Amino acid sequence: MSSTTDKIKGMANEAMGNVKQGVGKAIDNKELQAKGKMQELKGEGQQLKGDAKDGIKKVVDRA
Repeated sequence: MSSTTDKIKGMANEAMGNVKQGVGKAIDNKELQAKGKMQELKGEGQQLKGDAKDGIKKVVDRA
């Protein structure tokens, strides 16, 4: 997967996680809130992975 793909998937997962958390809070559903938080964290991890790939590519390109 490219760094851009990782970042896009990460942003989507983070956004969906935030939506789930909001809905969970609105309907007082702790399980949905927890699932939302997990999805948000997954998205953040995917974005970090994309950033790391960008960093590695820059180092390789300079070599």
